[in-house]
Amino acid sequence: REQSTGVSQVGQAITQMDQATQQNAALVEESAAAAESLKQQADELVKLVSTFRV
Repeated sequence: REQSTGVSQVGQAITQMDQATQQNAALVEESAAAAESLKQQADELVKLVSTFRV
């Protein structure tokens, strides 16, 4: 019985780790998309500001 409980707890822990890993992967993708968007906006801002340089 103890062994069965231990195996069950390990299984639950693995499931939780899997969920956390998947959530982290989704957050990484969102962060990468946000970073790319910011880069594009920064590039555009550089172009716009360059028109004011003498």
